[in-house]
Amino acid sequence: MAEEHSGRPSRDASAAPLRGFTATPSQGPATPSRGPFATACRAFRRDRTGMAALAVVVFCALLAAAAPLVTALYGKDPTSHYGQETPGLLSAEGLPVLPDGGISAEHWFGIEPGLGRDVLAQLLYGMRTSLLVALASVTVIAVAGVVLGVTVGYLSGLADRVFTFVCNVLLGFPTLLLLLALSPVIRTRFVGPGENEPAWMQFTSLILVFSAFGWVPLAMVLRTSVRALREREFVEAARAVGASRRHIVLRELLPNVWAPVLVHITLAVPGIVTAEAALSFLGVGINEPIPDWGRMISRGSEVFYDDPTYMVFPGAAILVFVLAFNVLGDAVRDALDPRIVR
Repeated sequence: MAEEHSGRPSRDASAAPLRGFTATPSQGPATPSRGPFATACRAFRRDRTGMAALAVVVFCALLAAAAPLVTALYGKDPTSHYGQETPGLLSAEGLPVLPDGGISAEHWFGIEPGLGRDVLAQLLYGMRTSLLVALASVTVIAVAGVVLGVTVGYLSGLADRVFTFVCNVLLGFPTLLLLLALSPVIRTRFVGPGENEPAWMQFTSLILVFSAFGWVPLAMVLRTSVRALREREFVEAARAVGASRRHIVLRELLPNVWAPVLVHITLAVPGIVTAEAALSFLGVGINEPIPDWGRMISRGSEVFYDDPTYMVFPGAAILVFVLAFNVLGDAVRDALDPRIVR
């Protein structure tokens, strides 16, 4: 009552704001700001299909890397002719005697018709061959595509016109036909008559040809992206404070183009795997005695009516491998797309 008669308003002491603090509306716990990479990883982890594809890809990569260890534990290797060394495994026509391609407790996936090699060991080492060619080619493609695409996109002018002309010329070449024609040329030029082409030469020729044509799509995408980015405010601000071209390219432009590079890599690997298998199927890829999926499918097509099982395993392996990489690439592209609501 005394307060009412004194003319001063009544105030609850507990409702008074603390000294030095400003009363603000209740907004709940503050959420930390997320960068684009963290946001993309969070979106990717929510994609169950993408996570399953990633698990399959990682499993295949681990099997390929540990192929010597796995085959040692399995007790077989990809080059021994078990069917010819052990009586009763192959018929007089060279076909497996046991049903389903010779599947048994000794040979889990059967044996190869004719030579009698273990199919499981061949599959594991064939996976190593495909991954080695694909990953080495993709590495060269990524480096060349990023360097050329970002540089040309920033410089523009004459460099852009020359770059466009070279890309159009390279895109006009039929890559598969060039590979078919290049393999005999390499053999006759660098390998003497009666000699076998060294393994390193086979891998190098495939990697170089895949890389020579594979960088073009990535570089063209990055060129377009950089041309749009170089007019943005942050690039203009860097120029205004006297930043060098090297600083602008490395510190301002490159961090903003990693998303298309990552998507291109995940989608390029299965394409190179299938192209390498197709070349081996046609007889101009990886030669004997190096295991290869394409050559296994080629051999399986020759004996399909007598032993269809031999073609099933390499066909299923390349199907699962390529499908997993394609699904992974789609999931990565969706996770990196800022237009998709998280």
